[in-house]
Amino acid sequence: MVLEMISNSWFTIVWSVAALVLFGGLVLALGSVARADNRVVPGSRAEMQMSFAPVVRDVAPAVVNVYSKRVVQERPQSPLFNDPFFKQFFGDRFSFGMPQERVQQSLGSGVIVGADGLIVTNNHVVANGDVFTVALADRREFEAELILADERTDLAILKIDTEGASLPALTFRDSDTLEVGDLVLAIGNPFGVGQTVTSGIVSALARTQVGATDYQFFIQTDAAINPGNSGGALVTMDGQLVGINTAIFSRSGGSVGIGFAIPSNMVRAVADSAVGGSTGVERPWLGADLQVVTSDLAESLGLDRPGGAMVQRTYPDGPADRAGLETGDVIYEVDGREVIDPQSVRYRLATKGVGGRIDIKYRRNGDANRARIALEAAPEDPPREVAELSGRHPFSGATVGNLSPAFAEELQLDPFQRGVVVLRVKRGSAAHRLRIQPGDMIRAVGADEVDSVDELQRLTGERRAEWEFTIERGGERFSARVRG
Repeated sequence: MVLEMISNSWFTIVWSVAALVLFGGLVLALGSVARADNRVVPGSRAEMQMSFAPVVRDVAPAVVNVYSKRVVQERPQSPLFNDPFFKQFFGDRFSFGMPQERVQQSLGSGVIVGADGLIVTNNHVVANGDVFTVALADRREFEAELILADERTDLAILKIDTEGASLPALTFRDSDTLEVGDLVLAIGNPFGVGQTVTSGIVSALARTQVGATDYQFFIQTDAAINPGNSGGALVTMDGQLVGINTAIFSRSGGSVGIGFAIPSNMVRAVADSAVGGSTGVERPWLGADLQVVTSDLAESLGLDRPGGAMVQRTYPDGPADRAGLETGDVIYEVDGREVIDPQSVRYRLATKGVGGRIDIKYRRNGDANRARIALEAAPEDPPREVAELSGRHPFSGATVGNLSPAFAEELQLDPFQRGVVVLRVKRGSAAHRLRIQPGDMIRAVGADEVDSVDELQRLTGERRAEWEFTIERGGERFSARVRG
């Protein structure tokens, strides 16, 4: 028994020594690998205390809270009709008593980009608001004026009166210098708990299928972004503004590590428009209808891979037409930057602004070509001539306008369309009862084609026992006949 114990002890000792030798060799091997990758264990107290605090200390004072208020009039409803069963049959039509005021509030974040009080935030933070309040990091509060709201980029510009005082402001960084893997910080006011900083990396660039704005081209980050962060800052390690946090992908409503920010180059373009005194953003117009190049389309065009934007048609005497682009050309680069789809092309144009030229590369019949395109605004020809129609006819109560490339871009309609478009329909009017909708194109009254608002007003000014008209909706034409 004793010999067996001694034998087992020696056996244990031998294996322990062997294990130590193997472990030591493994440590040395790992140490050499670590040195080869320039990854080392912190060797000093200072290295162990490395922190983002200096960056946060510099940039946090320029991130603000934005409060939006709107007063709405509501009539109280009978509790009976709050029951889902009754709502199914009667809806919300039953109310009683005098109208009561109710204040709707929204909370978001913003970034000071001008020391004189110029602040950028998301448009959805201030949308439909009447009164705006900005709270600085030092707890001072200011009433703010909304000087520009751009729904298509989901950006808005506010201005506060600092009475000559200079505020801490962030400088823009060229968002095209970002690379996947770069460290970033997201600063905002999630859930209204107060200013919060989260860290992460750039997860992806040029995300164009998010659907959060009309100009889809986002920086994706895994830095936690939650409700209330909208309009806040995405900054790099040099303390510069590289994006405005705007959306998250989430099934629960909380952060799952997929957040999106509007690139600073787009933010700067919108801010420059506000500084220039514009109440809207004037964007360059290509004058071409573009299509995604799928794998099947790439194969039919003889391309080695899908990507780029194919020209479907060009507007006569538009910028693309004058530059020599033709149907079937595939644009794959704008000003030295690769473009993977039509949204990428539109983003590149939008960040350049009106004026000057851009260089594009495109393929035609397999050959690479270059062109220079003038950056100009879409023409408003014919003038929009917006008018509200009245009288005894089917379009009474509808507000209409002449469609032009500029007006179509503004309304997010096909800029190649021509004719009279319905803009609004007054509730309870003849047009409303006939279910005419905003976006409908009025094509004919009786046998007469409608080409302009003036022509429509002339045709509807006549007295008729019966009205026949044709409208176009979603590419399809519908005709109807009603009594006069």
